[in-house]
Amino acid sequence: MGEQAVTGAGARPAPEKMPDAGGDGTAAAIGEGGAGPAPAPGATTAGMNADGRPAESAEVPGAGMHADAGGTGAPRELTADLTAGPGGVMTDEVGVVTGELTLKTGYADGQVTLAVQYKDADEWYAVTGAKAKLDDPAGLDAVHAIAVALLNRPEG
Repeated sequence: MGEQAVTGAGARPAPEKMPDAGGDGTAAAIGEGGAGPAPAPGATTAGMNADGRPAESAEVPGAGMHADAGGTGAPRELTADLTAGPGGVMTDEVGVVTGELTLKTGYADGQVTLAVQYKDADEWYAVTGAKAKLDDPAGLDAVHAIAVALLNRPEG
């Protein structure tokens, strides 16, 4: 599928349209320089502020990444299916596992851990040496992506 030019009068490109903000099925044309019509009064921040005014700073204890009691975030897990490369994946409980596996990257109590299971099995096995301190739980997605990239070797 390619791009199509939409032309208006005189075979000139028609102005781009903005999404229907009013809910009546019409769209507003964007004018010269990309500036469109003035925003409608009311909510202009996707529902974050009902009155349309900028949000004011507010102190909200416990709303950050760390709990007030010194914790480092709520437990969280990510999983991905993969095929182990040559030599498989070494585990603490059963040694090397090979073939079609599911990787679980978990975060709890400031620690990230990796575990694997045979695809669709019930038992999880801790990946040997795959436990580390993780100060920011937001880093879990990156750790998981790296672990999947390292362990997934469907071509051998």
